[in-house]
Amino acid sequence: MTASGPWAWLDGTVCPVDDARVAVTDHGLTVGDGVFETMKVVDRTPFALTRHLARLRRSAAALDLAVSLDDAALRAACAEVIGAAADAGAEVGRVRLTVTGGPGPSGSARGDAGPTVLVVTGPVDRWEETTAVLTVPFTRNPTSALAGVKSTSYAENVVALGRARAAGATEAIFADVHGRLSEGTGSNVFLVRDGELLTPSLATACLAGITRELVLEVTDGREVDDLTFADLRAAEEAFLTSSTRDVQAIARVDDTELPAAPGPRTRAAAAAFAALAGSDLDP
Repeated sequence: MTASGPWAWLDGTVCPVDDARVAVTDHGLTVGDGVFETMKVVDRTPFALTRHLARLRRSAAALDLAVSLDDAALRAACAEVIGAAADAGAEVGRVRLTVTGGPGPSGSARGDAGPTVLVVTGPVDRWEETTAVLTVPFTRNPTSALAGVKSTSYAENVVALGRARAAGATEAIFADVHGRLSEGTGSNVFLVRDGELLTPSLATACLAGITRELVLEVTDGREVDDLTFADLRAAEEAFLTSSTRDVQAIARVDDTELPAAPGPRTRAAAAAFAALAGSDLDP
């Protein structure tokens, strides 16, 4: 990796990612004890950073994980590494902020070394206008300690996404333990049923996505908790939302082609979300 590749800010040090070193005993590595946020970068600025930092702290609080830096310091860390990467000629389309439990013993108990804070830049993901998704048999559990937490414990997502890609899809879709439509591995899902724009409620253990939140604010979409895989397959149109996909139309669910991709409600949601790029979302 050259200096024009991804850069890292690691506990106060900025360097190309190949020069960054995390302890082999770090709980983020050994037990998946950590939380993170991924943000697209627009004009060297993380999009909707205020909302992402608030969610990071909610996730950390749910895991009783201390965040050693205040928001001003986290903002400064993001700005420093984005600036260094951009000045080195690296493509900076997104940035990931991770906080782990830090170095600790081999078991589940945390050590006393304090958390690790890491910010890494990366190129922007380029998604097609439409995509296919695969429903998977694994479930989200609303009573889990990780329900709604953007945790680094992503092994289940890795397995599910691998199955989706093997089936020619770019995203795997979960239901919750009650059979209710929940979320993707790294996205939220919206669909149109009987003319209404709907998305699974947070009661289904889906992540409170930032793009999801903004789409709900700029459209007449609403949260419900009675959607199922059958509703998704029978949808008039549907789309995914995430910090890197923005709004992406779903053309196929499993072996079912949807009637419109992108449909009119998807186009309207995408346009309304895109208009936020010039808004002040980060007071």
